[in-house]
Amino acid sequence: MRIKQSAPSEATGVWRVITASSVGTLIEWYDFYIFGSLATILSAQFFPKDNPTAGFLSTLATFAAGFIVRPFGALVFGRLGDLVGRKYTFLLTLVLMGGSTFLIGCVPDYETIGMLAPALVLLLRLVQGLALGGEYGGAATYVAEHSPDGKRGYFTSFIQTTATMGLFVSLGVILLTRQALGTDIFNSWGWRVPFLLSSVLVGVSIYIRMRMSESPLFQKLQKEGKVSANPLKESFGKKANLKMVLLALFGATAGQGVIWYTGQFYALSFIQKVCNVEFVQSNYIIAISLLVATPFFVIFGGLSDRIGRRNIMLAGMLLGVLTYRPIYRAMYSLADLTQKNEETFRRSIETKQERIGDTKEFKTTTASVSYYDDGTVYRETVPKTGAAPTAVVKEVTLGYEAFWLMTVLVFVQVLYVTMVYGPIAAFLVELFPTRIRYTSMSLPYHIGNGVFGGLTPFIATSLVETAKKTHTLEAYLQGLWYPIGIAAVCFVIGALYIDKKQYKTADD
Repeated sequence: MRIKQSAPSEATGVWRVITASSVGTLIEWYDFYIFGSLATILSAQFFPKDNPTAGFLSTLATFAAGFIVRPFGALVFGRLGDLVGRKYTFLLTLVLMGGSTFLIGCVPDYETIGMLAPALVLLLRLVQGLALGGEYGGAATYVAEHSPDGKRGYFTSFIQTTATMGLFVSLGVILLTRQALGTDIFNSWGWRVPFLLSSVLVGVSIYIRMRMSESPLFQKLQKEGKVSANPLKESFGKKANLKMVLLALFGATAGQGVIWYTGQFYALSFIQKVCNVEFVQSNYIIAISLLVATPFFVIFGGLSDRIGRRNIMLAGMLLGVLTYRPIYRAMYSLADLTQKNEETFRRSIETKQERIGDTKEFKTTTASVSYYDDGTVYRETVPKTGAAPTAVVKEVTLGYEAFWLMTVLVFVQVLYVTMVYGPIAAFLVELFPTRIRYTSMSLPYHIGNGVFGGLTPFIATSLVETAKKTHTLEAYLQGLWYPIGIAAVCFVIGALYIDKKQYKTADD
């Protein structure tokens, strides 16, 4: 049975809804992801510098904390959305997200206020997670409830592009800011600019969302007096609906979550920390891959209207399970200097000395630069303040061919992301009735993405570090067992228990 719709009579009405919803959701994802995009720099700003690996893992843990609380945001704001409406609920989430992001850009660093710095950042990160927990379900529900039958996958797929585009925009702003200010200034204080810019973007989005009307299906429920009095009890207290929630989580969203975060965030972390690819070049690799792959969200979302949601999502999970290790082995080899021929006659030493502020101390930077026959450049830099050397910085700048091969490998991973993520909003909306839809779909989505998916970079990086200590063969690949395992379990459950024709929930 199909969900009864009160669709706008004109196509322009649907596109207006999609635009208004997508702009706000894109900005929320931008706010949420600039933290992850700047993880390497933030680890040096908010944690002690004497152990860079521990600082980086702590930053990833703080990043993951925002994901872990997303299910709680889903419960709080999902309930609110089913009680008072979709529009005002995700207006509130937008304000919370924008405010907390702006304040992260204002927090003093570790050297200024000590452990209070990471504590404040963690608190603000938790607020971000709560806000995002209420945003996605509202936006997806709002668009779906304006969409005509037979095109729900197509129209909701535009909301699905906002997560990746939010990451793309965050990378773009970071790169532009870094280029404009220079590396030293950016690493010192310029990293705050992308956070502070959030206040302007959120202000624009609030203006747009204030002009939106409430969902027609929710308005119909209000007029008929059928709004749920207790969405949480109806969603999780009734056996039939709870079964749908669990199936959505363990048969779809958990697998989708690990594919999403492996193909984008862990890929960036792997390129920067394991392959040591230079910061700007690594971000270009991810940004180009995201830009080229983003239209496939809409392609697979529209295709799901014709052939069903399940098989497309399961295919994306299975491809990840089967190909992640070969892909990451190939990525590693592209930056592996032992497989390249060094042009020893071009080796050079570069030394730079600069005064630290208005003090009498100088910072001396010595860099050893090596060149390889495929165009790759390796730079090993040793900064020294006074007589004390600090952590060695290793940077690999890939040659032309290796750069594009790395980009293609990341693009393939993002293509898997579009397969699992493009149809999932329509899939979740169609599982639950209108009166409890916001609450019911938000929880499995945010547990799958916030907990299973959001923990991917942290768990995978931790597994790699553990494997290094135990001298495990191909230690750099060991982090992949986490997303492969979760995706494999979800593939089996989804294939066995999700109807290939997908569920259609009636509102009668």
